[in-house]
Amino acid sequence: MKAGFMGLAGSGKTHTSANVAIGLIQYLQERGIEYANKPVYFLDTETGSDYVKPLFDQAGIKMMQAKTRAFADLVPAVQEAERNGSLLLIDSITHFWTEFTESYARKRNRRRGLEFQDWAFLKSEWRRFTDVYVNSALHIIMCGRMGYEYDFFQNEENGKKELEKTGVKMKAETETGYEPSILVLMERQMEFETKRQIRRAYILKERFNVIDGSEFVNPTFRDFLPHIELLNLGGAQLGVDTSRNSDGIIPELGSAHDWKYREEQRQIYLEKIQNLMTEHGISGRSQDGKEKVIALLKKHFQTTAWREVESYKLDEIKTGFDSLHLELNGAPYFEKTNGGAAVQLDDVPL
Repeated sequence: MKAGFMGLAGSGKTHTSANVAIGLIQYLQERGIEYANKPVYFLDTETGSDYVKPLFDQAGIKMMQAKTRAFADLVPAVQEAERNGSLLLIDSITHFWTEFTESYARKRNRRRGLEFQDWAFLKSEWRRFTDVYVNSALHIIMCGRMGYEYDFFQNEENGKKELEKTGVKMKAETETGYEPSILVLMERQMEFETKRQIRRAYILKERFNVIDGSEFVNPTFRDFLPHIELLNLGGAQLGVDTSRNSDGIIPELGSAHDWKYREEQRQIYLEKIQNLMTEHGISGRSQDGKEKVIALLKKHFQTTAWREVESYKLDEIKTGFDSLHLELNGAPYFEKTNGGAAVQLDDVPL
C-alpha cells in the first residue's frame, strides 16, 4: 500500500494514518503473511508518534520510532524499514522537503532565495526518494501538510489579472502528491448544532477506482478496506525499472548526428534572416535596399558581408536573427514546438 494523507493542522492526518496502518497489519496477520509480525517503523518530524504509540501498543504491534527532519535520513530510513519492518509511516514529508531546500540555500549562500538553476539539482535528488517510494515492496503511508495551488485569471470587469486559488496539493516537491496510489485530503469540521468536531476524509485519487471520489466522516480502517483487498498482498511487487533511460538515442555533442542537425538549423536560420528582410521590403537589388541590408548586417551580425554570415556558427546566427527580429517586428522571436506552441520560460516544468 502506498498512501498519502494531507490536510491542515488538526485535520486528523496522523491518527487516521495510524489507524489505517494498524488495521492493515492486523489484516495481514489474519491472513498469515509472515512479514506482518515485523515492527512498524515511524519516521517522525513533529513528535506525532508519541501520541499514537499507545494505539499500537494496545493492538500488540511493535513500533520503532526515529525522529528527524534531515532529508539525508529519508532514503536510508525507507531501506531500513524494508529490510526489517512491515510498514513505514512518514509524518510529515513536508518537513523533509523544507529541510532539504533550506540546507541547500545555506550551503550555496542563497540569502535572497533559491535561483532558477538550483531546482534542477533539488528535484533530481528528491527523485531518489520518490523512486524508492514507488518501487519499494514495503507498505508506506506518508502524511504531509496541505498547500494551495494558485493561478492568474483576468477580471472581466476591470481587465486586471488576479491571483486565485485553483486547488490543493501536498506541501512538498511539486510532484510528490502524484506518487501515492491512494491520496486522501483530511479536513476538520464543526457541527454547529451539536458543537461536535468531526474529521472528514476526501479520496482525491484511488487507482483501483473502488473508493475514488468517496467521502468518509471520522474515517476508520474499514473505509479503506475495498482498496486494500485489491492489493497484491504477500505477492511479488513489480516496480518501475529506473535503471533504463533514453541516453542511447540522444546524440553526443560533436557526433555526426549532432553535426547534421546543427547544420540543418544553420541553413534554416539563414533562410529566416533573408525571409524576414523580404517581409519588410528590404532587398539588395536597389542601391537604397543594398545600403539597408549592409546597415542591418553590420548592426546585428558585426559584418557587412552576407557570405561571412553564412560561415557563422548556429548560436551566432540565432543571436543575430533574434536581435534583427526584435528591431523589425518590435517583438522577440519564440521558436515553435512541433505542436505549434511558443517555447517560453513559463513552459519549463517545476
